[in-house]
Amino acid sequence: PLPCLLLLLLLPAASAEPELRFRPPAEAPVRLFTEPELARYDGHQEGQPIYLAVKGVVFDVTSGKEFYGKGAPYNALVGKDSTRGVAKMSLDPADLTHDTTGLTEEELKSLDDIFNNVYKAKYPIVGYTSRRILNEDGSPNLDFKPEDQPHFSIKDEF
Repeated sequence: PLPCLLLLLLLPAASAEPELRFRPPAEAPVRLFTEPELARYDGHQEGQPIYLAVKGVVFDVTSGKEFYGKGAPYNALVGKDSTRGVAKMSLDPADLTHDTTGLTEEELKSLDDIFNNVYKAKYPIVGYTSRRILNEDGSPNLDFKPEDQPHFSIKDEF
C-alpha cells in the first residue's frame, strides 16, 4: 500500500524543481520535540494536528488526514520519527524509527527523494526532533552540525 501512496503523493510534484507550497515565516521559532511530545500528535485526538518526523524534521501532515489520521492506512507513521519506515516503504513496527543503520543505497535514495519531493514539497515544517541536536541526557550537543549529518541536506530548510 505504501508504494501506491508514494505514487499519489508524487504525481503533483512531477516537475524537476517542485515549488514548495509552505514556507514558515522567518520569525517562526524552531520547536524541538521529544519522543513523548511528538507522540501526542498521532492523529488519535480530534482537532489535534497530526505530525510526522522524517530525518529529524517534524512535518504537519494534518492536510493529509485521509492518509495519516486515526484509522487511515499510514497512521502507523505519525507521532514519531519514521525515517526508516519511509526509506523502506514499510509499516512494520520495527521499521518505525529514526535509525537508518544498514539501509541500502537504493533505500537511502528513496528516502531522500520522498523527503524532498513529498514531505518538504507538501507539508509545513513545524520543528525538529530533539534527537537531532541534543545529547541523550538532554544537554545541547555542541558539536552538532546539521550539514554534517549522514543522508541529510539542510539546504532550503530554514
